[in-house]
Amino acid sequence: MKPELQTEFPQDIKSVYFQKWTGGQEGSGIDFYIEFAKPLSKEIELDKIYFKNQESNFEQVSKNTFVAHFYQKNMNQDLILDSDSKKEYGNKAPIIIKPKFDLKPNEALLEYTENNKTLFFKIMNPKENPTIAHPSMNKPKN
Repeated sequence: MKPELQTEFPQDIKSVYFQKWTGGQEGSGIDFYIEFAKPLSKEIELDKIYFKNQESNFEQVSKNTFVAHFYQKNMNQDLILDSDSKKEYGNKAPIIIKPKFDLKPNEALLEYTENNKTLFFKIMNPKENPTIAHPSMNKPKN
């Protein structure tokens, strides 16, 4: 899909950054933030962000800041590896999903609506903040 890219976003963007996080057995992910210089205009609605071969919707966290969450579950899949390939029967092939847009690792694509028209804006080189490690939510049993 070849979207029609806008060269400028219709409102001043103060900062764009992402932050990886880990959560023990719950998995890991990336939170992608967009902060505007002033509250988003009523004619503009953020729809989705495409980043690192994933897509996510936005939620508003303050009057000027929006976040999108990308989750990765821990996939504890047992693989049978053996010199006798017949013993590997039953291993599941990985599921490969082709991304909607061809983006480089340092690019994100913002899908937004302005006056009921869907538009796209490419974000180059979003800043990466340090990873956050959340303790596991599973409490040890006594």
